[in-house]
Amino acid sequence: MPLTRTLADATVVITGASSGIGTATAYALARRGADVVLAARTETALEEVARRCRELGGRALVVPTDVTDPVAVEELAVRAAAEFGRIDAWINNAAVSAVGLFDEIPVAEFRRVVEVNLLGTTYGIRAALPWLSASGGGVLVNNASVLAEVAMPYQSAYNATKHGIRGLSDTVRQELRVTGRGNISICTVLPATIDTPFFRHAGNHTGRELVPPPPVYPPEVVAETIVRLLRRPRREAYAGGAARLVGLQWRLAPALAERVLGWYVHRTQFGPARAVESSGNVFRPDAEAVREGGWGGRRRQLVRMTTAFGLAAAGTAVGTVAAMTRRSRAGRR
Repeated sequence: MPLTRTLADATVVITGASSGIGTATAYALARRGADVVLAARTETALEEVARRCRELGGRALVVPTDVTDPVAVEELAVRAAAEFGRIDAWINNAAVSAVGLFDEIPVAEFRRVVEVNLLGTTYGIRAALPWLSASGGGVLVNNASVLAEVAMPYQSAYNATKHGIRGLSDTVRQELRVTGRGNISICTVLPATIDTPFFRHAGNHTGRELVPPPPVYPPEVVAETIVRLLRRPRREAYAGGAARLVGLQWRLAPALAERVLGWYVHRTQFGPARAVESSGNVFRPDAEAVREGGWGGRRRQLVRMTTAFGLAAAGTAVGTVAAMTRRSRAGRR
């Protein structure tokens, strides 16, 4: 079910609100008059976002929070309810990544990615559910990325956590339904590549500059998708046409999609510059609020590979269906 109140009267908690998708979502909600509770590790960045939210017409509360600490996440919920009287929606958006070959990513960084992305979402869901129930229902949105459905090389930790978030969302949704708590909606958003600081701030163990595989969409595409989910909840929603296309290809011809997407990302995820090995923001928070990553030029690139990929996957699917039909007819003779 949608929010029990209009967005102008709603209180929405956003984790990972200090940059990228979280910041864009906070601004989109503030424009609609919502009360936003902003959570991330850096208070100064959150204060900057909060100031802009107030200029846009919303009220904002800053609660510095490390989502890997379940007690801190519970306190986030308590602070939100104490300030605004209730919680109507919760958006689990905090995420980090360590990029490199699976056997070259330090174990400590791999563990930290799991703690932030998957366990952080877990703690957010646990903290949000009692307050959403107390409000008479509400919406919980988990940002899982299209990598919850497909896979990319050099992103093993991130891929694993995003697949886990999707499965966790599905299970909690089932449990709410069978226990009579269907007034709480669990939604999963699956964005394509988004123009955020993500690739600049990720841990990097490749020795090369990290760049987002095109096409790259502005963070407002995800923010508006989340706003629509709050108004009309759905199980899952893609953000960016490429996410929908790649997801379809993966379902139609998974083996082909895995090979071609691996080939494509291997050639488009690295820039020409060399890079010093770094843990990025895996352990330390970002210092400032930045909505975009400066990759706007890659939005306009024509990705011929995407079209070829789609045709190949569709052709494989058609061939498979035709072969199954022939075998079925032969069996009836």
